[in-house]
Amino acid sequence: MTTLIKLGGSLITDKSQAKSFRSDIVRQVARQIARIRNSDAQQRIVLGHGSGSFGHFEARKHGTADGVRTDQERLGFAQVGAVAAELSILVLKELIAAGLPAMRFQPSSTIISRNGQIIAFDLRALALALDRRIVPLIHGDIALDETTNGTIVSTESIFSHLAGPLQVRRIILLGEVAGVFDSRGGLIPCITPSSFHEAHAALAGSGGVDVTGGMRQKVETMVHIVREHPALEVTIADGRREGVLLDLLVNRREIGTRICGDPSFGTRR
Repeated sequence: MTTLIKLGGSLITDKSQAKSFRSDIVRQVARQIARIRNSDAQQRIVLGHGSGSFGHFEARKHGTADGVRTDQERLGFAQVGAVAAELSILVLKELIAAGLPAMRFQPSSTIISRNGQIIAFDLRALALALDRRIVPLIHGDIALDETTNGTIVSTESIFSHLAGPLQVRRIILLGEVAGVFDSRGGLIPCITPSSFHEAHAALAGSGGVDVTGGMRQKVETMVHIVREHPALEVTIADGRREGVLLDLLVNRREIGTRICGDPSFGTRR
């Protein structure tokens, strides 16, 4: 079984300050992953992270998500990729310091998109790394686009392309919120494809939207993945919570908001 874990950009950086890295958060998550792997040799984990105050600042400045057409936009495109890689290297160092055999896989070198949608993704090296007990590290990144020349691809969109080929059964999205909230501020414990329209109204007005779409886009993407892979389960939870990954993956506690297949598919556990 493969588990995909994302550290949100708002979790590992301060999105109000350019290039502000929260090494303490990454360090405590890395230690949890090391304990999980030591307790379960069959656990296959791919770790991803958002760009936070690194990539999003640059991407917004250059309008990279909307395409790359001028020489100035091409330079901006390159700058966005550079700062996204800069953050990823900081994350990688924390993983290695925690004793994890992690390896960076830069999405921009293996992804091609069309109109902002991924159409090609070479996963051979990443899959081999998993087979060899390496922890692949990916991140939201720039991508060459057949139509707009260049764009931004989110970690969630990358996860959607990993779900089938890697036989993913669990996706965990860690951010600075306890889950998805309804219009009255109450935590929504579970979202299914059939109940998504109820949550969508609350998400429509959510603030703090970044260049890859914010919480609404995250939930929409996860619901789409669950529709395509009904046995897969997604959890959105607060990454600042002490031992959150241990509780989810070892202690099997239900935390945050679950996104899973409708009960008729027989996928609820």
